[in-house]
Amino acid sequence: MTTAVADRPLPLTLPAELRPWIADMTITAADDMPGEPYTFVPDPAAKLVVRTGPDGRRDALVVGPRTRASYHATDRPASCVRLSLAPGTARPLLGVPAVDLVGRVVSLDALPGPTARRLADVLPDTAPEDLSRRLAELLPDEQPRSAELLRAGVAALSVGEQVQETARRLAVSERQLRNLFTDGVGLSPKHYARINRVRHVLARAATGTWADLAADTGYYDQSHMTADFRTLMGVPPRAFFTGRRPAAGPCQAVARG
Repeated sequence: MTTAVADRPLPLTLPAELRPWIADMTITAADDMPGEPYTFVPDPAAKLVVRTGPDGRRDALVVGPRTRASYHATDRPASCVRLSLAPGTARPLLGVPAVDLVGRVVSLDALPGPTARRLADVLPDTAPEDLSRRLAELLPDEQPRSAELLRAGVAALSVGEQVQETARRLAVSERQLRNLFTDGVGLSPKHYARINRVRHVLARAATGTWADLAADTGYYDQSHMTADFRTLMGVPPRAFFTGRRPAAGPCQAVARG
C-alpha cells in the first residue's frame, strides 16, 4: 500500500536553540511530484509557511491545524518552506490562541503579535539556508510556563497514552488538560489523539495487515480504525491507498483578516 501526499518534504537542520518554538523545518519543491494531484493529511500542528510562486514571488502564511484531509489539483507553488510550531507557541508568537487558527490559512502580516509582524517582514526575503540564523534573532528568549506542561501532554498522547492517564500523570484535571490543549494546540486532547492515530495509519500502512495495524495503533478493532480513517480522510483506508480518493479541488484562499 502506498500513497502520494503533499506532506513528503525534505527536512532542514533545526538548531537546538529553536526547538522550544519550532518543532521541525522542511522544504517541498513542486518538482517532487510533477503533474500529480496532491493530498494534505490531517495535521495538529500550526505552521509558518514561506511560499514561493512560479513567478518567484514569496509570501509568508500561517496554516492552522488541519482536522481533515484536503485534496487538491496540480497547480502549486514552486516551493514551500514549512516551520511547524511547537505546542503552546501560537499565542506568544502570533498573538492568537491556536484554536483561532484551526482550518484557516492566514497571511502572517494579518496577525496581531509583534513577533508575527517581525517574522512577516523578514521571512519572505530569507533564503532557506539562512532561516535558522534569522529565526534565532527574531524569536523570543522565553516561553510561557504552560508550554512545558503542554509538551509533556502532547508527547504522551503521541505514543498512545489515554487522555485520563495523561491528565492524572500530569496532576491536572481532564478539563484543565482540555483547556491547555485548546489554547496551545487548537484541538481537544481526544481530537489530537484521533488525528495522531490516523497519521500513524498513513505512515505504517505498508507494514502489515489492516487488523494488525489497527491493534498496533490503539484502535478497538479494524472497523473502529476504518470509521475513524473515513471521517478524517473522506474515504476508508483501502480506497485511499488504492487511489480512489475524493475529487481534487483548488487550494483554500488566504484569509486577510
